[in-house]
This record gives sequence, C-alpha cells and structure tokens, in this order.
Amino acid sequence: MTWSAKQYTTFENERTRPVRDLVAALPMHEARLAIDLGCGPGNSTEVLAQRFPGAAVSGVDSSADMIAAARKRLPGISFEQADIQTWDPPEKFDVILANASLQWLPDHAALYPRLAGKLAPGGSLAVQTPDNLEEPAHRLLREVAAAGPWAGKVAGARHPERHSAAWYYELLKPHCARVDVWRTTYYHPLAGGAAAVVEWFKGSALRPYLDLLDDAEQAAFLERYEAAVAQAYPALPDGTVLLPFPRLFIVAGSLY
Repeated sequence: MTWSAKQYTTFENERTRPVRDLVAALPMHEARLAIDLGCGPGNSTEVLAQRFPGAAVSGVDSSADMIAAARKRLPGISFEQADIQTWDPPEKFDVILANASLQWLPDHAALYPRLAGKLAPGGSLAVQTPDNLEEPAHRLLREVAAAGPWAGKVAGARHPERHSAAWYYELLKPHCARVDVWRTTYYHPLAGGAAAVVEWFKGSALRPYLDLLDDAEQAAFLERYEAAVAQAYPALPDGTVLLPFPRLFIVAGSLY
C-alpha cells in the first residue's frame, strides 16, 4: 500500500491533535529513549520530542515517502524505514508511541504484548487508533467498493484490524502494570463540504482501494463516493462539514 506524505499532511492540525492528547497523558516526566512507530511525516515525532526534550527520540515507518518527509522536517532525529511487524531492536524504550499506525498491522493479539515487552522499567506504550469503522464515511466506502464495476478488483483491499476497548484492556493487563483506555470523538471542521471529507480519507482509508484501481477507475470511484458522502455529511451554511472521528487511546505501563 502506498502512502503520500503530502496528502496526509493536508489536514495536519486535525491529525496531530489526538497525538498531542495522547502524549500529554503519559505519566512520566522524563524519558531516556523514545520511539515513534509509524511516524509518518514526523508530526507525531515532533510532539514526542517536545514532550521529552532530554530523550533520544527516533522514528520508524514503512513508507519511503513518509520517512523522507520526516527527515526533512526533523533533521536532528534518526528515522528508519522499517516494518513495525518485524521491528525488534535490542534496547528497551521508556516510551513507545504508535499514533494511527497499528490498525494497519495484523495479529494484534501478538503485536501489542510484544511491544509492551520492549518497554524499560517504568516505561509506557502509548497507542492511538481510529475507531470509526462504523461511521458513515467508512460504511459508505465499503458500499461503494462492493457495488461498483470495480468490486472484483477491490475485493482484496486490506482492511484495518480493530477491537473493542475491553478487548485491548484484557489483552494488555497480564503484560502491564497499568492499562488506561479511553475513547474520544473529535469533530473536525473541514472547509469545502463533501470534497474535503473525500480529501481527508484519500490520505488514509481510501488508500487500500485506490491502489488497486487505474486512473479512470479511481476518478469514477471517488465521484460516486463523494456523492454518497454529500448526503451523509451535509455542509453547514458556510460550507464547512463537521467530520465526527472517534479514536481509541491506550497508555499501558511496563510490568517490571
């Protein structure tokens, strides 16, 4: 799946707000080693570095485009192109941050405890994942994908893995000294009506579908999706759409 740093940062302020809230909830005052898994263009890494100015902060992402953007943004921080699924450095970390990245990886039952096992004593695993698969924007996306002439081509599109707050709490509790889980719905004001909602999801949820289509199919797919979105998200009189966006947060502390 291809990722575009430019597309992702179109709504940078809105996408960065949740990671600010997540990092602010970390209980420790200092950190020695901190890492951002799925760092994207570096906006979340910047928040992490500002929170712990004395820490050696690094970032990992599977996208070369994202890593290039992150290095340009934060030249003093080390960024590595790597797969989180196989990430296994020898050192332990005081903070492991994963902002809107782990949902794209499989087998959370193994992944989350493995990440918790990479924490240093007193360290924290901080995770934020979108929790919006049942929101109209996602339901309409699945309907458009299944109903169009492209249905066969996109049938194998990669879908995010998501579970309930209780599921993650039960999963992590045996591996962590404390687990704090909460859910927040953000209402992002997007200027430009339904077209702005489509632009937002072109940086995330639409990627697995669009990657499987040619240019003409992409245009037709997006046109049909935008028409459906316009019905589900009517614009306010000034043309702004309030996009509800639920997100799940986890801060889990090391067991030892």
